[in-house]
Amino acid sequence: MKILETERLILRRQTVEDAAFMLELWNDPSWIQNISDFGVRTVEEARNRIASGAIEQYAKWGYGFYLTELKDGGIPIGICGFAKRDFLEDPDVGFAFLPRYWGKGYAYEAASAVMEYGKSVLGFTRIAAFTSEENEASGKLLEKLGLQFEQLIPYPGGDERVRLYSVSV
Repeated sequence: MKILETERLILRRQTVEDAAFMLELWNDPSWIQNISDFGVRTVEEARNRIASGAIEQYAKWGYGFYLTELKDGGIPIGICGFAKRDFLEDPDVGFAFLPRYWGKGYAYEAASAVMEYGKSVLGFTRIAAFTSEENEASGKLLEKLGLQFEQLIPYPGGDERVRLYSVSV
């Protein structure tokens, strides 16, 4: 189900048919370094993770992380969207793209559209985001999107701290 369209991208809901792509994304070294190692190693595990993750989020919250693909050819390049996490008061925007698509403006294009969608369609009045302390590139993109660094906060379940950003929309 298509959610958004930009000049170069289509953002749509993930389906279990996206398992091979999501398996590649989740096991990319940049994902593991900057987000987490989900321990998903097979297409079947990826299908299950999509069903219990993105698809469940769409049903529960009406939003989630959308598969982002190139309009030209329908090639999946990453994900972008919102999560509702127990440890944050506001929904948080997030994005992740395969490294071969970095530096082309896709993350900014997708995240800008998602932010506007959050405000105009979902009715958000405030949007949060967080990054690992080391992830400077994502922090710069969040600031370009209008979010401002607030503080370092503990990430639940571990010793790691993350950089919290937010913006009123």
